[in-house]
Amino acid sequence: MHNDQRGLGHLILILLLLLLAAVGFIGWYVYDKSSSKESKPASQSASSNQSAKWQSAGVAIAGNYADADVVDLGNGKYRLYYSLEPEVTGFNGQVYSALSSDGENWAKEEGTRIEQATFPSVLRLSDGKFRMYYQNAGAIKSAVSSDGLAWTAESGTRVDTANSVGLSLTNVGAPTVAKIGDKYVMVYFGAIGEKYTAAGLVPNNETHPLLWATSDDGLTFAKQGIALDSRNSMFKGWMDGPELVAWEGGENRLYLWGYKGIYYSVFTDNKFSEPQLTFSTATGNQEFPQDPPGDPTLAQINGAWNMYYGQHQKGIYRAVYK
Repeated sequence: MHNDQRGLGHLILILLLLLLAAVGFIGWYVYDKSSSKESKPASQSASSNQSAKWQSAGVAIAGNYADADVVDLGNGKYRLYYSLEPEVTGFNGQVYSALSSDGENWAKEEGTRIEQATFPSVLRLSDGKFRMYYQNAGAIKSAVSSDGLAWTAESGTRVDTANSVGLSLTNVGAPTVAKIGDKYVMVYFGAIGEKYTAAGLVPNNETHPLLWATSDDGLTFAKQGIALDSRNSMFKGWMDGPELVAWEGGENRLYLWGYKGIYYSVFTDNKFSEPQLTFSTATGNQEFPQDPPGDPTLAQINGAWNMYYGQHQKGIYRAVYK
């Protein structure tokens, strides 16, 4: 009886050891799978774009041009609209265009798209037509086109200088319009005809806060007041060239430029967040860098984000987000 008990004890001990070994193997296998998942290259992780930044990529359209805007034509091609700079002899608010399939190489299209229009912002409408919003005679107006090439001005004014926030505006301009939800949202500058003296000596003789308005049909806009106020120590009275962008993850961003470079703000719940600097060509800590990148427009082409911006008397330049 005693020997039987010892044999039984040995058997139980062996079974326990086998059980512990099995548990250890399962634990190692689970841990090894988990470790393998966590050790994937950063490029495969959801946060891989956190280190991305805008990098200069050279000139897109050389010449005395500014105020670019890009439209996805839906057939693997993109159209870039851009304006003649006002200092050029014979300036009459001309808007031109170019085509590209890769965002890098642009082929100019013959002729002029429209005149007496600056800062074009072009939308493709639900019926396949195009609408261009632009600055004209101190107000914001619009035109329509069936092919994006020949434009017909629409009657009336989309936005004028009147406002309910106590600003004495000399003109409004640089509109950007996007369909967000069931509303058309427009952001534009309002020009106050005096320097922002609280910042000391500044380059511009005007002060530019950004205002915004909304519309159900894209034609009749209800003014919503100030979107972003430039009258502070960061912007020193100057914001210009706003651009609404449908960013990744359903985020709506507003890009703009100030003295230091290009900034962006997030638009959510009818509010614009504090802008943060995202791209600059300045070297050192200059208060007012010479020829900062201006009037940005963005387009995601072949999976890559492209930014096009003006450089005075040089043309439309490009930056890539990577």
